[in-house]
Amino acid sequence: MTETVGERDPAQPAAEPKPAVRLPAVHLLLAAPACQPLVARYGREQTVAALREVLAGLRTALLAGSAADTSDDAVLAALAARLAAANQPALRRLFNLTGTVLHTNLGRALLPDVAVQAVADALRWPMNLEWDLETGKRGDRDTLVEQHLLKLTGAEAVTIVNNNAAAVLLMLNTLASGREVIVSRGELVEIGGAFRIPDVMTRAGATLREVGATNRTHLRDYADGINAATALLMKVHASNYAITGFTSEVKLPELAPLARERNIPVVVDLGSGTLVDLEKYGLPHETTVRETIDGGADLVTFSGDKLLGGPQCGIIAGRRDLVEAIKANPLKRALRVGKLTLAALEPVLALYHAPDLLPERLTTLRLLTRSASAMRALAERLCGPMQQALGDAYAVSPEPMTSQIGSGALPVDVLPSFGLALRAAAIAGQPRRGDPLGVLERRLRALPVPVVGRIAGDTLWLDLRCLEAPQAEEFERQLAHLAPARGPGA
Repeated sequence: MTETVGERDPAQPAAEPKPAVRLPAVHLLLAAPACQPLVARYGREQTVAALREVLAGLRTALLAGSAADTSDDAVLAALAARLAAANQPALRRLFNLTGTVLHTNLGRALLPDVAVQAVADALRWPMNLEWDLETGKRGDRDTLVEQHLLKLTGAEAVTIVNNNAAAVLLMLNTLASGREVIVSRGELVEIGGAFRIPDVMTRAGATLREVGATNRTHLRDYADGINAATALLMKVHASNYAITGFTSEVKLPELAPLARERNIPVVVDLGSGTLVDLEKYGLPHETTVRETIDGGADLVTFSGDKLLGGPQCGIIAGRRDLVEAIKANPLKRALRVGKLTLAALEPVLALYHAPDLLPERLTTLRLLTRSASAMRALAERLCGPMQQALGDAYAVSPEPMTSQIGSGALPVDVLPSFGLALRAAAIAGQPRRGDPLGVLERRLRALPVPVVGRIAGDTLWLDLRCLEAPQAEEFERQLAHLAPARGPGA
């Protein structure tokens, strides 16, 4: 059965005749064998709605005089494409070839397999999240990871919230609401998403007292700023910038004695929060949480999803009395983490007890310490398939480049890397038009598994640091979807 499009209503005035066209009937298309898998996957109601939309589009095109394939096969193919697009998840996996390992916009740290399995188990099974299996009574979810963190950091107590910004907010609200917190002007940072220390301090109910100058702060500046309203002395990791030249800052071991003398806690927002000395693995030094606590910090806040290599969370570690006060704050319940975060965090922390095996087992460290020779070999292997996929519109070459450890985690330090350099080819007798690199970048992002690189100058760089062998095979297979362009601006 078909329905006719374009027949005139006798009640209407005569008009220019339009050729009658016919569309397949909905009920017959639904009964077709090729439609049954769609109904089974997406449900009858959603499939019918999508089918009516496809037919409505065809009807509009035909009435406008456009050519359209109205065969059953064509309509069902369009239906399958519409349903697939409508059910495409918004959060998708992709290939991070930006050269930034801990990329904030791309989800930061990748979890090791042991953590992935733990999360899968937590999704499928009830867990002893707040249930003490020994006593049979309600427990504290922080205890699930507490012993790992105490051993790794040297802290007396810890608590976990949903990110480091929350950790800073909760700490300030608990210990400094209605009072002053002294911070060096050179540490009043803004990080991604316009998160500013002065703003979070205001939201926490604390008053910021700036001391020193932007480039130079001395111990006497802290001493002169202390008054009866002072609740905390605070140091903030520079995170995503560095001041160079005529500079001076007060190191924690210098500040801690002053804090003890005045009986004021000194707290440190460490940001990335590494638990091991990265220099052991050939990486730039970053102050560890243990070094910070040993240096005199009463409390340290840090992220779980940056250099630590775990899930997104914020960790507060330090003096037991201060941590207990923080845990008693009603905001703690609003900011606490769920079972999936704790399920992922515990096995990641357990890996740190075997530091000699960490570069092999912790995904973040494995990517950061990846050998240049491995990346070069991969670049040389992928160069030919990429060139073939792009045709003569672009020139592809394996080249050295530099990786970034992470946005918000040692952002000014770079690592030697290797990858593919893609440039618009100069074609004799054809002027270059449009934005060929922008066009190519969009085509890469439109692949089944989107590829994200970075454009700098006249080159689209695809850094292969984060593309390991198993993923490289899938990356290479999908290059077939990059049909050769007609020209650099096509």
